[in-house]
Amino acid sequence: MVHRLEPLVIRHTRRIPRPTGPAGEGAVAARQFDAALMSVGFKLSAELLERLSGLSEGAVVDTAVRTLGTVREMVGDHVRHNVYFVDFPANVPDTMDFWMRCIAEALADDAARGGVLEQLSTGVVDLLTLPSYGRYQHTYAEMLGHHEELIAAAGDRMTVLHLGDDADAEVGALYLALAGSSTPLGEDDLRDLGVLAEACADGPQPEAIPVRENRAVVNRARIRTGSGLLLDTVTDVLRLACAVSDGDVTLAEATRFRGLSRPVRRALLAGLDSVVAAAPAKLADVHAHREDFKRLGERLHPHEYPQWPHAADVFAVARGEKRARSFDSQVEELLGAGDVTGAVRLLKSAPGRLLRALDRLLRGALTAQELDALVAAVEEVAARVAGRVLLSVREHLHNRARDNGPRRVFVNRRGSAWVTEDTRAPVPAAERERLIAVLDAELRRRLPAPGHLLIDPDVLDVALPLSGKAVSSGLGVLPRGSVSPVDGELLRFFVYWKQKNRTTDYDLSALVLDAEYDTVFWLSYTNLSELEGEHSGDITEAPNGASEFINLRLDAVRGTFIVPQVNLFSGEGFEEVEESFFGFMLREGEQRGRPFEPRTVRMKSELRGPGRVALPLAFQRGEDGRWRAKWLHLYLNGNPAANRVEGNRVSVATLLRGIVEREQLTIRYLVGLMDATTTTLWDGEKVPDGPVTFIGLQRPEGLHPDSRIVTPENMRDLIPE
Repeated sequence: MVHRLEPLVIRHTRRIPRPTGPAGEGAVAARQFDAALMSVGFKLSAELLERLSGLSEGAVVDTAVRTLGTVREMVGDHVRHNVYFVDFPANVPDTMDFWMRCIAEALADDAARGGVLEQLSTGVVDLLTLPSYGRYQHTYAEMLGHHEELIAAAGDRMTVLHLGDDADAEVGALYLALAGSSTPLGEDDLRDLGVLAEACADGPQPEAIPVRENRAVVNRARIRTGSGLLLDTVTDVLRLACAVSDGDVTLAEATRFRGLSRPVRRALLAGLDSVVAAAPAKLADVHAHREDFKRLGERLHPHEYPQWPHAADVFAVARGEKRARSFDSQVEELLGAGDVTGAVRLLKSAPGRLLRALDRLLRGALTAQELDALVAAVEEVAARVAGRVLLSVREHLHNRARDNGPRRVFVNRRGSAWVTEDTRAPVPAAERERLIAVLDAELRRRLPAPGHLLIDPDVLDVALPLSGKAVSSGLGVLPRGSVSPVDGELLRFFVYWKQKNRTTDYDLSALVLDAEYDTVFWLSYTNLSELEGEHSGDITEAPNGASEFINLRLDAVRGTFIVPQVNLFSGEGFEEVEESFFGFMLREGEQRGRPFEPRTVRMKSELRGPGRVALPLAFQRGEDGRWRAKWLHLYLNGNPAANRVEGNRVSVATLLRGIVEREQLTIRYLVGLMDATTTTLWDGEKVPDGPVTFIGLQRPEGLHPDSRIVTPENMRDLIPE
């Protein structure tokens, strides 16, 4: 069990649980392990290397085997990355010359000649029918023979793995951290929480589980072990039913409820009964998910359990047989009558909803008295609002002061994005500033005193992780809206996918835009090379996995923005394939090496989104000439098939403008609220001797053991509850 969960600890914490085994002379094996890690961009900390050196060789080898498999998958090196053009990025042909060569080869093929001649007679040739197009023409081993070894460079990524506590303690601590998170988790983290909740059901539990989705996952483990359930709304029970059926606990998608065992049915009905008995007004919450409750009732058979009459009331409301007026309908009635003060008075009983409605209330208030009442209400209830809501509203109010043009960008919890006209009236400036001051004061009050604050400057422009759904899982990824420096001469994108049941064709492309978001050029299978870079060639099926690459020389790029994208041309979507991921590498000009070199990988993220065009991030050249990454994690709906960079240039540019021009709340903002005794910008060299609160992209070695360490893996801990 412990070894099964060790990869979760490594991925989430960058720590290896304290290796155990007989004492011995493991120094040589430990150094070999360290060298193997460095070949894929990881390294043992000095403390961890010392620990391993004191164990037997066998114990070191066991740890190495488990760890290497985990980190290779983290960086995308667990698969073979072949390329269509064997010498890529050298000797990439002109696009039209390449297509003509494929036609000539088909005409020389007796089996293909007739079909090609028939197509030529119509004036149009389908590239996918040509035998040499879209399929690897050489083996992976043959491709390796065409590339020299990578030359090590100081800029290569090196992720340090640190010595952790014993395995049980690390697993327990990770469970408590995920379950007690004050912000929603991403899909993969929520899945990991489910695994950990099962393993830790009999161990220590978090004092509070503020996020409802996390609570549902923990309750699923509790229901299986017969432990008490954490329920205080009827929606908590619905989420639990979804979790038991392996459905969507976010309730964004309908769950197909399974046949439930009698003990599970009894637990769910008893939970509903106790919630409604304690607060009958909570029946009003049923309206938001009426259809889900009706389908759940068909599985629970509440009529068979007359001892829980309040549970039956839930399904009566869902069917419309019992009236329970919703809170939202009461608010709408007051606003519809122009009674803003009355609506504010009612919303004070639901502080989170009051703050989420601020923009509408500010626009609806017509008198100074109404505006004063609204600000006073926010001052009164702010202490009872979740920190992530305060931060979201603070960011919204800040951006409402800016003239962002006539369009608004919307992004849902799954990363699907769209743009629409902004027809809202401005909000009153004076009240907006008063409300910002209220929110800043409340957030400042909640933040713990950090003592000596040690800051990595590169982390200051990272967006606050208000939701795990605003970031894809992977290595080196940052929340949507974050900005991070990009240092290197060569920028190389990669995508890998492996189809499950159907022939699947993904196309990696890069769109280059100028400062006005107009197209300068693009690289794709329809334009294989430009002065600035090369495409590795189109692969049109992936039964055994396939990769595509784009290579760019940053100093030669004519443009201000580089927007890599993955287009679904045909086949299985990003959520259907067996595996798919995107990433980028940075290299110096003379490093050479294979098309994919794991220690040059700066970011690798999973592609798991609802659309057919993936936009993981963009790159922007600043006024100082330096390139920086702007993290997007977005998906466009695209077309049902045949998506190409040429067809989505306008929508991508419009969406990018909206994201780039919106100002995010960042670590810089939160640090400005902290009452630190001393603040030091870390220069990457020696760390202070005493305890610090370190906030950075990667934990330095040598920090005092009593230090608090915050990196992207646990940055959600900065969000006050």
